[in-house]
Amino acid sequence: MALQHKIFSLHQLNSNMKDTFAVFVNEFRSVFNDRGVVIIFIFASLIYPLLYSAIYKNEILVNVPIAAVDCSRSHRSAELLRHIDATQEVNIVSTFATLDEAQEAYNARKVHGVIYIPADFDKKLNTGQQATISAYCDMSSFLYYRAMMLASNYCVLDMSNQVQIERLNAQGITGEEASIISNPIPYDDTILYNGGTGFASFLMPAVLILIIHQTLFFGIGMLAGTSREENRFHVLVNSKLNNGGTYRIIIGKGACYFFIYLAWSFYILGFIPHIFNLPHIGNPIDLLFFLIPFLLATIFFSMTVSVFQPNRETGMILFLFFSLILLFLSGISWPRSNIPGIWQAFGWLFPATNGIQGYVKINTLGADLHHIPFEYISLWIQTGIYFLTTTWAYHWQMNKSRKKAEKKEMEQMELVPNA
Repeated sequence: MALQHKIFSLHQLNSNMKDTFAVFVNEFRSVFNDRGVVIIFIFASLIYPLLYSAIYKNEILVNVPIAAVDCSRSHRSAELLRHIDATQEVNIVSTFATLDEAQEAYNARKVHGVIYIPADFDKKLNTGQQATISAYCDMSSFLYYRAMMLASNYCVLDMSNQVQIERLNAQGITGEEASIISNPIPYDDTILYNGGTGFASFLMPAVLILIIHQTLFFGIGMLAGTSREENRFHVLVNSKLNNGGTYRIIIGKGACYFFIYLAWSFYILGFIPHIFNLPHIGNPIDLLFFLIPFLLATIFFSMTVSVFQPNRETGMILFLFFSLILLFLSGISWPRSNIPGIWQAFGWLFPATNGIQGYVKINTLGADLHHIPFEYISLWIQTGIYFLTTTWAYHWQMNKSRKKAEKKEMEQMELVPNA
């Protein structure tokens, strides 16, 4: 009896594996027979990372055109403007006699900022008073503002230090003593993980993870929408599967998506950062172990939602709606600690939020898996929860299809005697 039971178990296991593999192969064929899904899974995953990385390839904003209004017309004011113009951040393209003239150029979008030096600038410096200059910045883009403020602040601080030393020299304090008094607390700023302060190095790691999340979500949704439109969901379910069939379907379909996107992940998260010189200091092994729960959580999340998508177009609407929201909720563009609690809780529903945080910490900050326990464990928890929700949703869908088939069969049987 024990031997027969063992043989039966091995036979059942072999049958289950064959059924799972059949679902895997069938789903693989469905992916590559659907042109829309091929565009999302293949071409979008290939082109989007290249396109976005190429757009931000220059990393930093340089030579922002600005205007200058020098009412002082002195040696010091000319020196200050010359130093500002020499910075890489801005480029003084026009000099005006009045602020009104500069405003006209600003309103015409010929310049993105104005440096105004008042007429008493040099006089106040020579008499030991505090002089002021005004910087009018274009806040329609924070990058314009950043470039303007960096250039003007550094140059003003440097000139202030020189003026302070000159005043100390006039009092008989010279040399190193004057330097120490004028700059009693020197500082050395060290920029970590993004030495060039590049915009792409800050933004693109989050975008790359979001590309994986969104294309997976959209592609799985399109497959489910097509199945519902063509009323062939039951065809994807092998009629030979009985007890435990739901798990075999989910594992077979999930394995198909997993292996496709595991390969794409090496391209998107490994190849793209290298060719565009994005941050890539993470350990590849840690990154691989982190990707496993991220891909699984994203797949099961997408499979759960896809059951309730009535058609292919629904996925497109959800895809566009959630793209920007997930980028904001990830805590990249705005600190997660400053996001209201209700929105933080909403963000935890999506694998992309923890995926972005974990990937940035590994690949940009050089963290190991034991440095990111929250993100790593959260993704495994999401994997388990969404596997259960997928199981429930598919089981519900299968029962619904079975009841409709039984009802139709009974109706046909009732028609036979009447005929």
